[in-house]
Amino acid sequence: MAVNAKKIAVYVLVVFALYVIITDPSRAADYVQIGFEGISDAAKAIGDFFTWLANGAQ
Repeated sequence: MAVNAKKIAVYVLVVFALYVIITDPSRAADYVQIGFEGISDAAKAIGDFFTWLANGAQ
């Protein structure tokens, strides 16, 4: 039963994403940009943390 719920959830997300892209491409582009900025900030923070660790945590 959980597999069916997972498939339905993925299907709903795909349909929603397509709906947003078709009805308002500029807003969809903004969402993608926000997502990539978040990923970039997270990667930078992880890099800063490991640099701090490599420097002896000082």
